[in-house]
Amino acid sequence: FRTLDTKPTIADQQDAPLMPPVRGEVSFENVWFEYQEGKPVLRGIDLQVRPGQMIALVGFSGSGKTTMVNLLMRHYDTTGGRIVVDGRDIREVQLLSYREQIGYVIQESILFNTTIRENIRYGKMDATEEQVVAAAKAANLHDTIVALPDSYDTRIGEDGVSLSVGEKQRMAIARALLADPRILILDEATSAVDSQTEALLQEALDRLLAGRTSFVIAH
Repeated sequence: FRTLDTKPTIADQQDAPLMPPVRGEVSFENVWFEYQEGKPVLRGIDLQVRPGQMIALVGFSGSGKTTMVNLLMRHYDTTGGRIVVDGRDIREVQLLSYREQIGYVIQESILFNTTIRENIRYGKMDATEEQVVAAAKAANLHDTIVALPDSYDTRIGEDGVSLSVGEKQRMAIARALLADPRILILDEATSAVDSQTEALLQEALDRLLAGRTSFVIAH
């Protein structure tokens, strides 16, 4: 109950407006951030990103790559400077209306002990059957699904235990395709897989990235 009763430190300003549909222009303006006072992780970051542009964040563990995208998603607020999307300071709009327009694909996707259909639909809870299937096809996952005895009604077990690593990653890509975000974050979204799976993943990622503002994190 202490956890459930915890008030989030990041909250909407009073009477904050909704974030309009995002085009995907992102600006980091002299951004500073520190987890511990007096120990900055980011120092004066300036970055201008055009709509549809891909930005690669490459560096050692602990260099601040994930911190940058956490700030973009407003999991934290900047210590100094600001982040602006389409000319709006992200601290001045309603959080949910902003985050709904961001897709986030990580290395270890969170999957649930329910059907494949429901796991994909988590990207857009009101998606139609046709939209779910189209997303699975675009993620190179449909043929694998229909080969299963229960097709889209197959239960995948806790954390997707019945799926391979590559299938889990393509499931996350299908979710993101279904959500159709204008800003996309890939945080170590690919890991060691065989060459055939890697080719399927790359095709799916190419479709997912097309036309979106994207931030791709890698070591």
